[in-house]
Amino acid sequence: MSRPDPPSPRTPRAFYNQELLDFIRTIISEDLAAGRNGGRVATRFPPEPNGYLHIGHAKSICLNFGVARDFGGSCNLRFDDTNPAKEDVEYVDAIEEDVRWLGFEWDGLHFASDYFEQLYEYGVELIRRGKAYVDSQSADEIRHNRGTLTEPGIESPFRSRPVEENLDLFARMRAGDFPDGAHVLRATIDMASPNINMRDPVLYRIKRAHHHRTGDAWCIYPMYDFAHPPSDAQEHITHSLCTLEFEDHRPLYDWLIDSLPVPARPRQIEFARLNLSYTVMSKRKLLELVQENRVRGWDDPRMPTIVGMRRRGYTPEAIREFCDRIGVAKRENLVDFALLEHAVREDLNRRAMRVMGVLRPIKVVIENYPEDRTEDVDVVNNPEDPQAGTRKVPFSRVLYIERDDFREDPPKKFFRLAPGREVRLRCAYFITCTGVVKDPVTGEVTELRCTYDPTTRGGDAADGRKVKATLHWVSALHAVDAEVRLYDRLFTTEEPGKGDLDYHADLNPASLEVIIAARIEPSAAQAPVGTTYQFERIGYFCVDPDSEPGKPVFNRTVTLKDSWSKVEPKVEPRSPSA
Repeated sequence: MSRPDPPSPRTPRAFYNQELLDFIRTIISEDLAAGRNGGRVATRFPPEPNGYLHIGHAKSICLNFGVARDFGGSCNLRFDDTNPAKEDVEYVDAIEEDVRWLGFEWDGLHFASDYFEQLYEYGVELIRRGKAYVDSQSADEIRHNRGTLTEPGIESPFRSRPVEENLDLFARMRAGDFPDGAHVLRATIDMASPNINMRDPVLYRIKRAHHHRTGDAWCIYPMYDFAHPPSDAQEHITHSLCTLEFEDHRPLYDWLIDSLPVPARPRQIEFARLNLSYTVMSKRKLLELVQENRVRGWDDPRMPTIVGMRRRGYTPEAIREFCDRIGVAKRENLVDFALLEHAVREDLNRRAMRVMGVLRPIKVVIENYPEDRTEDVDVVNNPEDPQAGTRKVPFSRVLYIERDDFREDPPKKFFRLAPGREVRLRCAYFITCTGVVKDPVTGEVTELRCTYDPTTRGGDAADGRKVKATLHWVSALHAVDAEVRLYDRLFTTEEPGKGDLDYHADLNPASLEVIIAARIEPSAAQAPVGTTYQFERIGYFCVDPDSEPGKPVFNRTVTLKDSWSKVEPKVEPRSPSA
């Protein structure tokens, strides 16, 4: 069965073939068939604004917004801003930009802090119902008394506090009467539960930290596990989609929904998060890489962040296609980074304009070409897109070609330029190498002397003779100096820091090579930041924000070589058992 084309991020898609459904969409389809939620589907993407989003978040974004699109529902963007010490408006703005750049628009924009007053009242309600109490144990005591996977926990000595005393202490916690860590609010559930998350989890803690939205209005903040279910309910979310690490938290999610007078009953469903080879996606580790200057910032093109991938030249269409290809699974697995590169390469092949750029130039002097002559040759902009047309590229007596395209003593099966050998210059002429000029000290070849056949204009010989190599080139008179940054994978191993090893040891020392004396054809000299090109025979490149007038900077997005396509992966259809 052929795989359908991925839909636009805003185009609703009806699922008529049940075999195309992943397990989440199957559950939602069953809920709709049973008449649950009044036929509505409402999802949300709930990031914490404590860092920049990465490719793993992109999977969640595509899933949540994609489900809403597919079922004609809604999707909210809600910031889980319950830990003010680590959160900042910088991250809020970046996350909004990333979601929009990926091609999605939220139906409602919310913050957990929108519900702080309501969440506090829910805490009061749990106390009144005998389902929460103020615990005055230290954090270490609470942690010790929680028990282990094989031993039950020990009930707090403050668990039997009277309701009125709990209400008073909770109110005084809010009023700022106690120092940080003096008290917490805990749910009264079961200290012997086999699920440690149900052993009287902490719901509120005292934390004096300035909040990016509420300022210093609050000195107590709800825990994520407490804030999330009522927030979903307040927004009438029908399906709360989250990654597998929250599977053990689902009983608490349901307990809170059952214990509180909330206006709706969302359903939590867990899916496997994205694990991508040759990278790390822990926000803590990514922050360390930035703070330790292992990378140049959150938007370093080697980072798995969305801003980093954007700067590198990845397209939102390619990222959405990658997320669609890997699908939604119930079990964790490691996705090959080459599949992401394959999606990027496929997309850029369709859309990127072609230009000629020489990264490591060697000079070519065509001795029988007139010194005062310059001509334009016609070059196709994109052979994959007939509408892209052609461009004029200047040709002159002195050119640059890639140093790797010449060998003075060529090995077997080397068909490019060598003394006495004829090759084709892309869309121009046949040239033959007649001699070399060498540095008198090092003996390095610095210049090639060639002749050209004027009857081969356009790159074909009138007499039908063939050559075995076609080289790209730029005119030395017209070439523009450029800096080119060649990015490789940030880590040398598929699973950096696997086990107890330090992931720093797996950093790739050759993840960035900077070429400061590249030459490009003039058509690409003034391109706006973010413009993507295929440098013919080399790879795909993107104009970097560091570019200056007359000195463009290009980031290599991905090479032309596609290791993933060679293994011809079988993309499985999405199915209920995925």
